[in-house]
Amino acid sequence: MTLKATKVDLLKSKNAREHHTSEFDIPNLIVRRGQMFTLKIDFNRSLTENDRAMLQFTTGSQPVPKNGTMNLVDMNLTSNLTKQWSTNMQLSSTNEYLVTVNSPANAIVGKYALSVITGKGIVYMPEDSPIYILCNPWCEDDEVYMPNEDERKEYVLKDTGYIYVGSASRISARPWNFGQHEIDVLDCCMHLLDRSGLKSAARRDPVILSRKLSALVNSNDDQGVLSGNWSGNYSAGTSPTTWTGSSTILQKYYKTKRPVLFGQCWVFSGVLTTVLRCLGIPARSVTNFASAHDTEENLNVDIYLNDKGEKLDDWTSDSVWNFHVWNEVWMKRPDLPSGYDGWQALDSTPQEPSQGVFQCGPCSVTAIKNGDVYLPYDAKFLFAEVNADRVHWMVRDKDGQEDISLIKEEKSCIGKCISTKALNKNMKQDITSQYKHKEGSPEERKAVQTACSYLKSDACLVFAAPPTAPPAGIKLQITGNNELLPGNPMSLNISIENESDDAKTVNVIVGCQLQTYTGKVIANLASITQTVEVAGKQAATIPLNVAPDLYMKSVILVDDELIIMVNVISETKETKEKNRESMVISFTYPAITVEMPETGKINEDFTCTFTFKNTLHIPLEKCELHVEGLGIFKLEKFDQGDIRPGGIFRSKIICAPKKTGEKKIVAELISKQIKGILAEKMITITD
Repeated sequence: MTLKATKVDLLKSKNAREHHTSEFDIPNLIVRRGQMFTLKIDFNRSLTENDRAMLQFTTGSQPVPKNGTMNLVDMNLTSNLTKQWSTNMQLSSTNEYLVTVNSPANAIVGKYALSVITGKGIVYMPEDSPIYILCNPWCEDDEVYMPNEDERKEYVLKDTGYIYVGSASRISARPWNFGQHEIDVLDCCMHLLDRSGLKSAARRDPVILSRKLSALVNSNDDQGVLSGNWSGNYSAGTSPTTWTGSSTILQKYYKTKRPVLFGQCWVFSGVLTTVLRCLGIPARSVTNFASAHDTEENLNVDIYLNDKGEKLDDWTSDSVWNFHVWNEVWMKRPDLPSGYDGWQALDSTPQEPSQGVFQCGPCSVTAIKNGDVYLPYDAKFLFAEVNADRVHWMVRDKDGQEDISLIKEEKSCIGKCISTKALNKNMKQDITSQYKHKEGSPEERKAVQTACSYLKSDACLVFAAPPTAPPAGIKLQITGNNELLPGNPMSLNISIENESDDAKTVNVIVGCQLQTYTGKVIANLASITQTVEVAGKQAATIPLNVAPDLYMKSVILVDDELIIMVNVISETKETKEKNRESMVISFTYPAITVEMPETGKINEDFTCTFTFKNTLHIPLEKCELHVEGLGIFKLEKFDQGDIRPGGIFRSKIICAPKKTGEKKIVAELISKQIKGILAEKMITITD
């Protein structure tokens, strides 16, 4: 009787449990490369020594053996497992065999068709093929191997977290649902790989994979997942501030095969974290506060101000973002000298092209810290993001000509409070020391000098001699609350302190502007030009007051989260000494209350109630409540209309949990006046 396979059981529950893929919402078998998995195969009779049976694993549109897209593996009772494609076969019962399969730790990441071939080309293909093969941080031979189990749980399996936004003086945790296990997300990631144009060998390599994915998450070159928009007008799509997670974006992209509208840096980072974790590459979102965008590779970011203290956007393409969010991926770097394994910076926000494509990284964080900017990829750009100097210039009209004079150079204001979610904790971890040596230390001087030798910069000259204390002069200070409730007046005081013994005449310019987080000017709110006489060791004060109508009329015109930037410039008449100080004012909002039980059970309904009271002095128009709970319910939107001052709304949703474990519900309220009030609540679901 000719040998034939009659049934293949992929033992999905057992394999998924052992390969840490049980959470994926997909019926197919998902395994990780370099790790054994087991199949149960029924034949029409028992195998003999003369029988030949093989498993065939193929991936791609034109599989061939030489590039690893076609893999033929002999099955017999005497074969042994190796670190390549191999099997071990044991008789389970009459005509039924347990076949243990091993794949190489550098197997191509993708979808594989499985066939059982017997005799002279008799092929049996199980109905529940294909099999998905992912990277494996649990396998020591995989280049993404991560030795710590808690870190693997956090950076591969965790499907919720936080992305940090705001400013260095007021950091906010934005809850984010990564949702890498949600329906269609894995298929979307496979679709991205299939249309990436990568050769088979590249789909083995996490360095090349992650670099390509940083390009595919933005739509600039290749109609990728997400279209960036910083215009303030998002009527053609979704405002970046309204997203609460990645899975909705990836599901929409997979369904339409067209870029989703719109994203900004934290959205790009959140989506890239999801894609990387989904494919088995450890990843996290990282926020750099006071992040430099140095377009000239000279480690200088030039900021131009007019004689009203207002920033001039059209004078330079350089900028300092209040915050910028990128990613880190964990992997070995066999393409680099030793010492550069571990966390690598990666960025999918389309800022500058790299090798002709909007992609960035992976770049060793160790290389950034030590100034080794000659190493691939994009180390120069990333080094500048955390190390550039900020240089302020005054632009004045002088006899019909533009006169430019230096106000102030700031050498330690960039790259602050670099933050990510802490391991096993719902709190922030500061990782600045992983990117930078201590300011002013010999190690920092050496790192900057190393970087300067490869950049168009003379910044290293500042380290030729130890800095000397500046002579006693005018000290500026801005006092007042750096938080503002929308609809309230803003009141600050500018202190001009004379630290010398001699009286001084000081020209003071105060400029106040409404800006986006990237520093783009939305509106000029106030300007003061005043000359003050300050006696020796004395101080003068100038009040700055901005009425709510002045800023609210601009706030309601854009769909971005805005800040108020106050710039103060002083020039001493006697010495021509200039100085500058600034303050960022962030908007703060009333809270949303989320009420639900602390525990629940699978398939047992519970109620979640969202309550909001408008404690502001202004009405909130066109309010929408967005709520999402991974493993409980998909993204829901509730139109709340207008909410008057003192008004309250309550919304309820009936929840039917489908998965066990700790689950998070995220809620966000948006309106014309406020661009995102976020709240979250945890619940533990059991069987």
